[in-house]
Amino acid sequence: MAPQLWLLRHGEAVPHDAKPDAERELTPRGRRQADAAGAALAALAERFAACYTSPKVRARETAELACAHLNIEPIHEDSLANGFSRVDALTLLDAHADDAHVLVVGHEPSFSQVVYDFTGARVDFKKGGVAALRASRAAGELIVLTRPKELEALSRS
Repeated sequence: MAPQLWLLRHGEAVPHDAKPDAERELTPRGRRQADAAGAALAALAERFAACYTSPKVRARETAELACAHLNIEPIHEDSLANGFSRVDALTLLDAHADDAHVLVVGHEPSFSQVVYDFTGARVDFKKGGVAALRASRAAGELIVLTRPKELEALSRS
């Protein structure tokens, strides 16, 4: 069975002109999005071998809030900060069992590009949204794409 790569885009953050990019934190709405994403993944009974996060503040906060529901600690991964790629994703997946589910928390436009590079699918990846795919060296299959509103609904179930 192929491993699954779950991508969580950070929640809404303060505006670009408020702080240097790496220091931008989540807004209250972004915190709610991150919390709902974690609660939704827990409601789906997803078990993750690991969660890797971009070191940027908004991604770290998203990972911490989501992982509080998943009983795992996020691991800082520099490759998620800028230009995360299909090769970077495969490197992270290679560190785990063949059937592992791995969660990564990061940014656009990298995440949409990774989905495209694995599956050929063009996706509109919302802040606080989740995509999951079965990943292999040859190809991939998009298995879920959820918006923050859908995750919020799932988190209440």
